[in-house]
Amino acid sequence: MNETLTLHPDGRTTLRLQRRLPHPPAKVWRAITQPEHLAAWFPAEVTIDGDRISYGFGPDGTITENDPPHTFAHTWGDDELRWHLQPDGAGTLLTFTHTFTDRHGAASFAAGWHTCIQAMFAHLDGRAFHQPAEPDPADSRRLHEDYIAILGLPSTTADNGNVRVERQLTRPAEDVWHLLDGPAATPGDPPPSPFTVPGLQPGPVTRAETAKLLEYDTPGGSVRWELTEGTGQGPRLIVTHAGDTALLDAWRIRVEDLAASLVA
Repeated sequence: MNETLTLHPDGRTTLRLQRRLPHPPAKVWRAITQPEHLAAWFPAEVTIDGDRISYGFGPDGTITENDPPHTFAHTWGDDELRWHLQPDGAGTLLTFTHTFTDRHGAASFAAGWHTCIQAMFAHLDGRAFHQPAEPDPADSRRLHEDYIAILGLPSTTADNGNVRVERQLTRPAEDVWHLLDGPAATPGDPPPSPFTVPGLQPGPVTRAETAKLLEYDTPGGSVRWELTEGTGQGPRLIVTHAGDTALLDAWRIRVEDLAASLVA
């Protein structure tokens, strides 16, 4: 297994996964280009018409490279998918790349492609791939967090004196809100302690929206917790602390502890 992330100057990110498959390139090529084989493992119903490719949901794409049995590349909306096959003895070295704009969704994408490639491997072997209609949420959460670590996905940045933490979470927003003691958040009262970090002097809550938003002021600047639409099983958490970077590590640790508590 070999997974990496590359951040490009234009802000896009490329996820790269590499696998060795004990099947010749010609056989793997059929699995990645022929709809009847793609149906066994690809996460959408694929139709190919000339250089157009559609997926049954979402935007269509365009085939940008078709060099059998070496390289097959196509777009999926604004994303780019590329499959490259190299002979590896009697087998194939598969290198897959996915280029996208949502860097913080990388672990969700990696976990999904990991499962897809497992299903492709089983299809090539002629084995049944027992992927349940509804995968075990606990297994999915653990796989996602494994890829956060494998990819070294950073969550916390400091820019112009502000701290920003962005982290994909693995349980529904309502679960996260209750874990943060969000139901106790009342404008005019101090924020529940899970919304704070050591060393912070929080003022009263200025705004609270159930399972969506909490804001309060501090001597160094405002703090905003926001739960927005995410990738995978849960919401995207975005925490910003305006005007004070001294607590950057404390915010990172707070959010990582929260994410870890959602896995069990």
